Amino acid sequence: MNLDFLKYQAQTTPHPLGLEISHAKGSYIYTTNNEAHLDFVAGVSACSVGHCHPKVIEAIKIQADKYLHVMVYGEYAQKPAVNYTKHLAQLLPIPQASTYLVNSGTEAIEGAIKLARRATGREEIIAAKNAYHGNTMGALSLMDFEERKAPFYPLIPEIKHIAFNKTDQLNQISSNTAAVILETIQGGAGIIEPTNNYLKEVKSRCEEVGALLILDEIQPGFGRTGFLFAFQKYGVVPDILVIGKGMAGGLPVGAFVAQRKLINLLSDNPKMGHITTFGGNPLIAAASLATLKIVEKPEFLKTILEKEKHFKSLLQHELIQEVRGTGLMLALIMKDENTANELILRAQKEKLILFWLLFEKRAVRITPPLTINHQEIEKGCKIILDILDDLV
Repeated sequence: MNLDFLKYQAQTTPHPLGLEISHAKGSYIYTTNNEAHLDFVAGVSACSVGHCHPKVIEAIKIQADKYLHVMVYGEYAQKPAVNYTKHLAQLLPIPQASTYLVNSGTEAIEGAIKLARRATGREEIIAAKNAYHGNTMGALSLMDFEERKAPFYPLIPEIKHIAFNKTDQLNQISSNTAAVILETIQGGAGIIEPTNNYLKEVKSRCEEVGALLILDEIQPGFGRTGFLFAFQKYGVVPDILVIGKGMAGGLPVGAFVAQRKLINLLSDNPKMGHITTFGGNPLIAAASLATLKIVEKPEFLKTILEKEKHFKSLLQHELIQEVRGTGLMLALIMKDENTANELILRAQKEKLILFWLLFEKRAVRITPPLTINHQEIEKGCKIILDILDDLV
């Protein structure tokens, strides 16, 4: 492992995987010793159209020759951001959709919390147990894992938690509630989908008491589930939509979207109710538009559902209790945590990239580039099954 990486770059864990990267293309990441690693993770769902997709790279190069950052967000009309937000609005069922572009999913969560409190004049935010919305102070406050939160207290107040998919707890949403914030599909908890019209029930309760529904599509958005946005699968439209990760084909980005009359509340009283220097960066906006034009196509989305079926047909093994998820947002639920760890670590030695989920320790993440082909799926699944045969 590169010692300078350990010495000079701040670490997130005591034992990083430490692959030294040379370049990446399509479904493969190449190390400095020229080993090709098949990528079943896609930068944790961020590299939605594969590594260095030619249309994304072309958009970046064209914009790089024109201008990069010129002014803090919202002051100048910059064509890449205008074109992107207009195109996105045409695809969303949110009436008169207006998009606030920021730098990451977690910043978008912060903006959504602020907007909900500003719009309703209320303080209480209700989140789900086992949720993950990011790691900044506001986003961290939404989590119910005390061992992850306690070292950073005090966090923002007036946060309550309900169990995901439990409609009998929706009476906790009240006239004191500014917003309910949910992952459309719970990622870190183990790829948990909403069931029995749960999201519709939440939206109905929010409308009843005047609360807003915020849906976090940072991970499932932009085709990951075989729908442009996962909420479309479950027949509900959020008041505030939070997006990021796969939005720009591998560049850092996030946004929150709402009706214009709602989101414009952040522009006055006080002015600059939310502000960001690099949000709407023209290079990233150009990459976002190129990515969106790839993933929005119905024929492209159809292939994702076909690939889901292919994965699930291949990944049958006595050590796999369940293949959970939808589209290419999948998780192998192993018999125990140790089996999951062994599979991930042995797979890296076999040049297949797998990864963990944040909270469900039995899970192995499978979130490959949406552009992965069937031959690559078969190759990676064979590696997984061979490893599991060895672990029996």
